[in-house]
This record gives sequence, C-alpha cells and structure tokens, in this order.
Amino acid sequence: MAHDAPSQFSAEILIREQVRTRPRQRWRSACALVCLLLSLSLSLTTSGCRMFSKKSVPIAELDDGLVIPIEDRDVVWEKTIDVLHAYQFEIARENRLDGVIETHYKVGASLVEPWHRDSVGLSQRLESTLQSIRRRVSITITPVDGGQFLTLEVIKELEDLDGNAANSPGAATFHEYQPLNRDLAAVVGQTAPSGWIHQGRDGALENKLLNRLALDLRE
Repeated sequence: MAHDAPSQFSAEILIREQVRTRPRQRWRSACALVCLLLSLSLSLTTSGCRMFSKKSVPIAELDDGLVIPIEDRDVVWEKTIDVLHAYQFEIARENRLDGVIETHYKVGASLVEPWHRDSVGLSQRLESTLQSIRRRVSITITPVDGGQFLTLEVIKELEDLDGNAANSPGAATFHEYQPLNRDLAAVVGQTAPSGWIHQGRDGALENKLLNRLALDLRE
C-alpha cells in the first residue's frame, strides 16, 4: 500500500495537467480555424473582384492628348468635369457643340495648402508660396472614329504689379500739416491694377490631369 501512494499521487497530477491543457488546446484550435476561414474568405473576395471587375478601356495616350474609345460623349464630358472639380478648378464655360471646357483662373497652391493639388512638385509649391501664380485649364473634346479625342492645356501666369502696393502703415497715416483727405486708396487698394505675365504651359499639371482622367475612364 505504501508503494501505491506515490503512483496514485502522480496519476492525479497527470490528470490535473491534462485538464489544464485542454482549454488551451481548444483555444489554439479555434484560433487556427478562424485564421483559416479568414484566409479563405479573403482569397475568395479577391478572386471574385477580379472575376467581376469591369473590362478596362484601352485609352491611347498621345503627346498632345488622349484617344478615348468611348462613343458616348456625355460620359467623357462628365468624367472630365469631375476631374477638374477634384483639382478644385471652377468651370467658367462649357460648350458641348464646340466641345470646349474652360475654367476660371485658380491661384497656385502654396506649401501650407497641401489639400490643393494644382502645384505639382516641391519647386512649384515653393514658387507659388513666394510669388503670385495662377493657372487656367482649357479642354477640347472632338469626336473621332470609334471614340473621342481629348486635348488639354494648362496656362500658367505670374502676377506683375505695375504700381507699388500700399502695404506700408505710413501711407495710411493722416498728417497734421496736410488737409484731410478722404481717399481710402492708400488703405484698401494699390496705385495701379495688377498685370499678369504669361509663363507658358504647365506640363507637369497637364500630365497629372491626363493621367487622372485616363485612370477614371478605365474604371
């Protein structure tokens, strides 16, 4: 009987260890099953998206525009307007008969305006921060055989002040030895209207807009 006590004690310890390890094994099995189901669902979703995705539109990108094989002109027109709105350009004129879309001038985005995307690259943003830059977009959509031909032009201009801007506090000060002058031009305006110097076309923004338009039309 004395020899049976240690063996009975070891058997009890073994049973307790098995009882303790069973919940852990069940938890590990459940985790493995959940991971397997998630991986299967992810693979099925990916394959389903590939299976039911729309056929991409083979758009030909040329140096001076895009050849879009979509005969419905309204679809191309609306997509073009959406892209211009995405870049915060306001539409100034639309003529569907002539196929012309023109925007208002937009002040160039500076370094502290990352939500505006008309200034492409760090150098453009730095220039718009130190100078007064504005841009305007002009788009022409022409029907061709089997689709539309779209051309895009971005004009960039630099502000040129013909007169001195009234930004000095001394210019708005009334002197005792001069008669009272009620001319508020020294406070609210400048001595001459501003002019704008033509800087040519902004090729970086043109490529950005064409790539975005091609990507949206392929969806």
